[in-house]
Amino acid sequence: MTALLEVEDLRVAYGKIEAVKGISFKVEAGEVVTLIGTNGAGKTTTLRTLSGLLKPVGGQIKFNGKSLKKVPAHEIVSRGLAHSPEGRHIFPRMTIEDNLRLGAFLRNDKAGIEKDIQRAYDLFPILGERRKQAAGTLSGGEQQMLAMGRALMSQPKLLMLDEPSMGLSPIMMQKIMATIAELKSRGTTILLVEQNAQAALSLADHGHVMEVGKIVLTGSGQDLLHDESVRKAYLGED
Repeated sequence: MTALLEVEDLRVAYGKIEAVKGISFKVEAGEVVTLIGTNGAGKTTTLRTLSGLLKPVGGQIKFNGKSLKKVPAHEIVSRGLAHSPEGRHIFPRMTIEDNLRLGAFLRNDKAGIEKDIQRAYDLFPILGERRKQAAGTLSGGEQQMLAMGRALMSQPKLLMLDEPSMGLSPIMMQKIMATIAELKSRGTTILLVEQNAQAALSLADHGHVMEVGKIVLTGSGQDLLHDESVRKAYLGED
């Protein structure tokens, strides 16, 4: 069986500076896979490259068995790879509902779009209650919910989440992580970049630790959660 996403020897550079230095990993359908590491490790660069926003200087990316080389970002979305970016990037002056509809911009199945909007409201009830409000009036955590809901509107085969808990209160972070767990239980395939290593590894089937553009450790979420070096470096334990 071919993995849903296969990344092989991926290299990405900003000018002469190589930010991702030959990493390889895969994501099987139905899995949650997490990339953890300090700031500057290359995690966000990796996601931006997978979604077509950056072009690699080497390596292969295959999605559903097909190469994404030279495939533009909008076509990558249409193939089923959705990206909820770091910083959320919602449209603050547009309503919550219009933000969600933008996530379905490549679709023309009106009934299906309406059904998926309702699913987003079921997943995030606060969005349904405020659907006609400007998205900029939402709190940071609510904006994160909106960004995730918008990404789900493209009906992705794989959902990439970049730092979904960044800047959130502990209570809101727990809500976001509970939502990711709910999506996992529904069979959604997720590639998660998350600063809260403990929360990410607790959810993940597999994890990869990145340092300065390289994957330095790989294992199941539970194995990494109990790995002494990971606990010291990323979980704040002695």
